[in-house]
Amino acid sequence: MGEVLRIAGGKRLEGEVWLPTAKNSLLPILAASLLCAGPVRVRQVPRLTDVDNSLELLRAAGMKARREGEDLSLSPGQPGTGSLPDGPVGAMRSSVFYLAPMLHRCGRVSMTLPGGCPLGPRPIDIHLDGLARMGAEGGWRGERLTLEAPEGLRGVDYTLRLPSVGATETLLMAAVRAKGITVLRGAAREPEVVDLARFLMACGAHICGAGTGTIWIQGQERLSGAVYRPVADRIVGATVLAAAAATGGRVTLRRCVPAHLEAVVEVLVRAGCQAQRLGPAALMLEAPPRLEGAGLVRAGEYPAFPTDAAPIVAAAFLRARGNSHFEDTVFASRFSCAAGFSALGAGVQAAGRRLDIRPFGPLKGACVTAPDLRGGAALAVAALQAEGVSLIGGTAHIRRGYGDLAALLRRLGADARWQDEESTRTFDGNKGKNFLVSCAESSIRP
Repeated sequence: MGEVLRIAGGKRLEGEVWLPTAKNSLLPILAASLLCAGPVRVRQVPRLTDVDNSLELLRAAGMKARREGEDLSLSPGQPGTGSLPDGPVGAMRSSVFYLAPMLHRCGRVSMTLPGGCPLGPRPIDIHLDGLARMGAEGGWRGERLTLEAPEGLRGVDYTLRLPSVGATETLLMAAVRAKGITVLRGAAREPEVVDLARFLMACGAHICGAGTGTIWIQGQERLSGAVYRPVADRIVGATVLAAAAATGGRVTLRRCVPAHLEAVVEVLVRAGCQAQRLGPAALMLEAPPRLEGAGLVRAGEYPAFPTDAAPIVAAAFLRARGNSHFEDTVFASRFSCAAGFSALGAGVQAAGRRLDIRPFGPLKGACVTAPDLRGGAALAVAALQAEGVSLIGGTAHIRRGYGDLAALLRRLGADARWQDEESTRTFDGNKGKNFLVSCAESSIRP
């Protein structure tokens, strides 16, 4: 199991948090820096394993990349061969963002299938179809994708078959240096798409309509660099709000965009919380000792309830007075953390895209494993409510999107810390079994 996150539950969380830069904005912006002829400086970059993998990809593409305090300094360097290393590509879904920038920078790109969290089918067919319409040639040979653009990319009028965030961002990056005008119809409207567009415009791109269903782009032969601070992380914000709601706490978010959290706040207010905006970049939430049921919450494309927040906010309702039902219309396996909820004693049932939660009884500490990034954060929120100690394994998932989740929770008064597996070894009287193994075998229920 390696490192585990140890949480002793039962403490009311209270305090204030300054939100970090959004991972979901930062990763495509780092890929987009390959489009720039000048230096790029990205402000306040958290230390995430996904960022480390992105830096490996940038360096493989010939970029000079280094950390300077909280910032990343990137400069063009010499273009590489167009081939990206398998390790970092296979470690994160965001490696797909390198397709268009590499086509512009090197004239070709060769990479294995992007990795990431196991959330069900996550095809990249819209990315590839759009790039083909813009002039990219090639395809899959086994599990390796090779694309070339011998005559460069050209502008097109393209309609996405669904508002995919990743495909919108890929085609936006392709369009800013394509020849002519591109119109993207049926585009995703998420704040992270708008943030990428703002970064590209800071570099000299001509973009209109980001944040709506139709985006117009006039391709430019050259983009300069820029100094840019990406938007605050609304999913970390949702995690803090869920942790406070789960423990009857009171928290203030600083450096947030309240509008980006409206759907999350609406659900928590409906369950008995009080929320107040404290100016343009701050939000306060105070929770009752126990939430009411959430009713039906359906996650989908922005401005609907965010899919990444669905399991995390669901965890806040494991002790609620009434029933809660969470559905995800984006990913087929968003609620893999349900097995961990059950191990902690929650009354949950997951079927397909839906998670049903009913009042069941107190939660008890247990050993659980994060199945993915947001599922790991959800298990942490669940453990904050449980009586006794919980150990959460699979923390490599969590570190992909949270710089230090234990420190974040401690700042609010939680008893949370990282712990090496060796220090958890004890004997529970069960014929010498490792505590972790015994816990996993006896506690996790289907």
